Amino acid sequence: MGDFSTDAILLRKIEYGDHDLIITFLTRDKGKISVMAKNAKKSVRRFSGAMDLFSVNHIQCAFPKKNRDAMINLCQTVLENGFSHIRYDVVNTAYASYWTEIVTQWLEEGKAQPDIFELLHTALEMVDDGFIRTEVISLLFQIRFMRLSGFSPGLDQCDACRTGIEGIYSTRLWFDFKAGRVVCSQCKGSISGVQKPTGPFGVSARGCWVSKGTLKQLSWINSVEMARADRIKFSSAAIQEGETLLESFISFHLGRNFNSLEFLNKMRSEK
Repeated sequence: MGDFSTDAILLRKIEYGDHDLIITFLTRDKGKISVMAKNAKKSVRRFSGAMDLFSVNHIQCAFPKKNRDAMINLCQTVLENGFSHIRYDVVNTAYASYWTEIVTQWLEEGKAQPDIFELLHTALEMVDDGFIRTEVISLLFQIRFMRLSGFSPGLDQCDACRTGIEGIYSTRLWFDFKAGRVVCSQCKGSISGVQKPTGPFGVSARGCWVSKGTLKQLSWINSVEMARADRIKFSSAAIQEGETLLESFISFHLGRNFNSLEFLNKMRSEK
């Protein structure tokens, strides 16, 4: 197995010993990989400016020649985009950290995922450009990530009566985390576990209530080109509903709580 080079987004880094780093990249060609960056803390020439989270680099790697079970060695990096506008803004950093934690926890090691690489790369570029609200980009990233990963929720119709969103009379619907579906108010009485609303953004361990308008907007951004995401204007209420639904559903589906999401929620409460 020969050495290789590829574009890569830095997802995570862990100190190893006094001078080394274990780095997790999402690469364009090989998916998520973990590599050993020997003497990374001292080697200014090889790694200068390229060891920041979210940075996009062109990396050169070498497989171990003697111990085949050892980690891949990171030989050199060339920084392509450091996304300085993200790292110098604490809220943007919190959102980007959440996205990279989702990718890190969900993807298998060594399985090429070019579509997810492009999704994360584009989302980071959009935040760094600053033309679209980061909250909207986060909705876009999450719903596209779920679709590409094969667990996209059904948002277009009531799963019980099969009535399309446009034909549903009620303004709010129940979203079931386990089933990944919405249920209209006319059908909710016959389904166990559906709870009464506890507030405008009420959420329980099993699901949450969401407005029909928010569901329509989420469906729209899931189907259009990412470059057109700025054409839809989310209200503050729709953003909060969308974040509640998607973040709760992803955490439920992946079976874990994200440390980065706890930090992001703290930033939101202070904001």
